[in-house]
Amino acid sequence: MEISVLQKNNLITMLLILVCADLLFSGFEANALPYDYTASIECLETPLKPLHGGGIILNPELNMGLKGWQAFGDAKIEQRELAGNKFVAVHARNRPTDSISQKLYLQQETLYSFSAWIQVSEGNEAVAAVFKSGTGFKHGGAVVAESKCWSMLKGGFTSDATGPAELYFESKNTSIEIWVDSFSLQPFTTEEWASHQDQNIKKVRKAKVRIQAIDKLGNPLSNATITIQQQQNKPGFPIGCAINKNILTNTPYQKWFTSRFTVTTFEDEMKWYSTEVSPGHEDYTSADALLSFAKQHNIAVRGHNVLWDDPKYQPGWLYSLSPAELSNAVHKRIVSVMSRYTGQLIAWDVVNENLHFSFFENKLGDQATPNFYRLAHAVDWSVPLFLNEYNTIEDSRDGAATPAKYLQKLRQIQGLTRNAKMGIGLESHFGTPNLAYMRASLDTLGATGLPIWLTELDVLSGPNQDRPNTWNKF
Repeated sequence: MEISVLQKNNLITMLLILVCADLLFSGFEANALPYDYTASIECLETPLKPLHGGGIILNPELNMGLKGWQAFGDAKIEQRELAGNKFVAVHARNRPTDSISQKLYLQQETLYSFSAWIQVSEGNEAVAAVFKSGTGFKHGGAVVAESKCWSMLKGGFTSDATGPAELYFESKNTSIEIWVDSFSLQPFTTEEWASHQDQNIKKVRKAKVRIQAIDKLGNPLSNATITIQQQQNKPGFPIGCAINKNILTNTPYQKWFTSRFTVTTFEDEMKWYSTEVSPGHEDYTSADALLSFAKQHNIAVRGHNVLWDDPKYQPGWLYSLSPAELSNAVHKRIVSVMSRYTGQLIAWDVVNENLHFSFFENKLGDQATPNFYRLAHAVDWSVPLFLNEYNTIEDSRDGAATPAKYLQKLRQIQGLTRNAKMGIGLESHFGTPNLAYMRASLDTLGATGLPIWLTELDVLSGPNQDRPNTWNKF
């Protein structure tokens, strides 16, 4: 790209927002093993080939019988073949952990990307991959597997010790058979992992710029002086922070906040327990004031939240309502808050923490959430409607909110609200970030093609959390 600069008093001043420098260690990046971002959310007739050729897994496609594989617990295993595809079938299961296993050797401080294709003999059941080592158990990921087709489980973990380990699978329903195929476990050093991040930054966030100084006739200027300034501190991509009404009376904080962020959401001011403390008496004064402040500074606002499924965070008067009264109150709430701010927000968290809690479903039935989104779409169809949830990418041990469970709920909502713009909201409350699992979860959720937002990012402090290298990895 060429940029023309007119001569003025023999001094050329150019404002440049982005200057790209070559990445350090470019030679290492070129040779580093690439990460495979492939993820499938479709249930397929035949599993795809293992990622990374299976990595360190022995006999990943079962082409050598059961070599490298053995029964785990009291299960029985056998190789089967269907339509030319060979796989291992686990049956006669008496405990959730009865399955198939392979012994491995892990390296400390190494990130492992794991995947496998799973099928169950009947119905649909959650199946998880677990890695047992001398230091404990690592949950590698989970999938809601179906019968008659294959589902991809993609996950990962970081090994905290060097030594032997064992991969196995678990499912609470012991009456089903678990079929598994196309395994992969690929190790990455921390340097290789960092190189993947740098490559993506270079690809997505950087561009090469050619600067040429010319006069009014288009002739190149020799010995021109060019000054480069950063035009603004704000990034060119959405990044934000929550605010509450205290910012309205704190001028230093206003200056600090508005110079850094492009997006915000309100901590409590738009939530139901804040806007309708008593039935029929709505007060949007604080939310209106915060929205006005954001508009003045060209900061976009996410609507958070319309409903919260946690029973602890409801208006006090809601608990005594009958199901019919509650249904009317919810309808009024959705219409009231969303119609008030239609056209002024960039997104809505329609239901908050729906995978962990079920206050409204317990009272209004299993279709309550899809019905909420259908009404929300009818009120404001112009912006994405998010399902906001925690532990979907933070904690592989939380079976309630795995990417597979999130997608299951999303499909339920889309089944009743087919034309709605949907978005994936991930609260992102981290302890020690499990980077490999986080990456795999984002791959899986990204296969939907929907926008993904990290909506409430925070990381707990810990003995190793303050190291600059830890933050760079994150």
